[in-house]
Amino acid sequence: MPKDYKSLTKDISEYVGHLKKEAPDAMNGFYAMSKAATADGALSKKTKEFIALAIGVTQRCDGCIGFHAKTLKDLGATREELSEVMAMCVYMGGGPALMYAADALRAFDQFSE
Repeated sequence: MPKDYKSLTKDISEYVGHLKKEAPDAMNGFYAMSKAATADGALSKKTKEFIALAIGVTQRCDGCIGFHAKTLKDLGATREELSEVMAMCVYMGGGPALMYAADALRAFDQFSE
């Protein structure tokens, strides 16, 4: 059965909300780091999101794949760009990366619907 990345990210977001209430300092620190790390600079926000997605694929993190695929869709990334980044993941990570690269493409398509 294929993964439903819309449901997966919604569910994670709900529980991250619980963490924000129960550990606000740590979560605010994480979000501040995220905002600073992903801001446009020498690399564009879109390029940084491709890097984050590639790391999520090679680390086999479904949540990372979902959130970064959605952000890339929102930033105007194309399926062709995503496919090239996924090819690099497979090149560097072999067969296991291929399984999650296919999932990343699925997530991108689900958020593009």
